[in-house]
Amino acid sequence: MQKILNMILGCLIVSFGIFILQSSEIITGGTAGLALSLSYTAAASFALMFLLINIPFYVLAFFKMGWKFTISTIFAVTLLSGMSEIVQLLPAAAMHPLAGAVIGGTIIGLGLSLLFMNGSSLGGANILSLFLQQKYGWDPGRTLFIFDFLVILTGLYSVGLIRGIYSVISVIFISLIISYFKSKIADKNNKEETSYNENTAVS
Repeated sequence: MQKILNMILGCLIVSFGIFILQSSEIITGGTAGLALSLSYTAAASFALMFLLINIPFYVLAFFKMGWKFTISTIFAVTLLSGMSEIVQLLPAAAMHPLAGAVIGGTIIGLGLSLLFMNGSSLGGANILSLFLQQKYGWDPGRTLFIFDFLVILTGLYSVGLIRGIYSVISVIFISLIISYFKSKIADKNNKEETSYNENTAVS
């Protein structure tokens, strides 16, 4: 029950971060960044774009991270999509794009860290970054930064060069926050994996 509550809190935190980025008309990395970029260009719902983009990554999660992680991720993605629609009812948080990038990126980083520590993700590069951390010990914050930077490059068409630079700043803050919590994320996931292996051995 505590894990579910933490996931709900993590998704709520991320949804507020995305709301701030939307209010500042900038994007971020990962599948959330792709969904934001498509929502700007196609005038479509972020929630719908986010759900559709993540479908192929569910397959990757199942084969690389297991069914438990996959179900947890599907739950988190669906939850965030619903919360992002509800948050849209709030009045727009008008602020300078630079402030939006720093604040939004920090908030999203906190939310993602909480999700990671509870064995979940928001799909896309999050899945790959967690897999690489478990397999090779790579820093998930740095891995996400590389992928997020590439996503922003492809999203420059929808937001322009200046806001694209602000978007990179948001990614930097997301990766810094996740890197700060990387040891806690690794410890939490290692404990769950050890517990799972012990239970499997007993059964």
